[in-house]
Amino acid sequence: MKLVFATNNENKIKEIRSMLGDTFEIITLQEAGIDIDIPEPHDTLEENAREKSVTIHNMTQQNCFSEDSGLEILALNGAPGVYSARYAGEHKSSEDNIDKALSEMKGKTDRRAQFRTVISLILENKEYQFEGICTGTLLTERRGGKGFGYDPIFVPDGSDLTFAEMDMAGKNVFSHRAKAFQQLIAFLKTH
Repeated sequence: MKLVFATNNENKIKEIRSMLGDTFEIITLQEAGIDIDIPEPHDTLEENAREKSVTIHNMTQQNCFSEDSGLEILALNGAPGVYSARYAGEHKSSEDNIDKALSEMKGKTDRRAQFRTVISLILENKEYQFEGICTGTLLTERRGGKGFGYDPIFVPDGSDLTFAEMDMAGKNVFSHRAKAFQQLIAFLKTH
């Protein structure tokens, strides 16, 4: 089965391909000849994921999926959430986003947070959504050089390592994205 993955994020593409193996053929936007930055204008991960999958489905008329993920910090009332990629501004700098999160968390003792992913799949013109959550704790400083986004400051529950200290297989044991994609894969295998 071929699926267009509605993202330009190379890191997400690598993660997904490592999880799917040869089960499904993933076509990136670049491979599909699509060079657009799909807007994420909504206030929820669910609506942003839907926006991306519907946009690409309308352009390609092919089965496709998208995802939207966010870091939700308890002490910041769920921020940055849907604004995780552009928390420190539209330039989408992971380093600046981490700096802002660490700054906002200064002096806070409750460091619980969760990563949440919502996948929107359009299969045979119908939309389905899947959600994955990974709970954990935010550190006060960066650790590790792997991963992307907020990975250097997030330690998932059940581990002593940050996502940035794990290889891809280790991260996929805990990852919100992996949990959502496991649901997607199970669904696709029955359809």
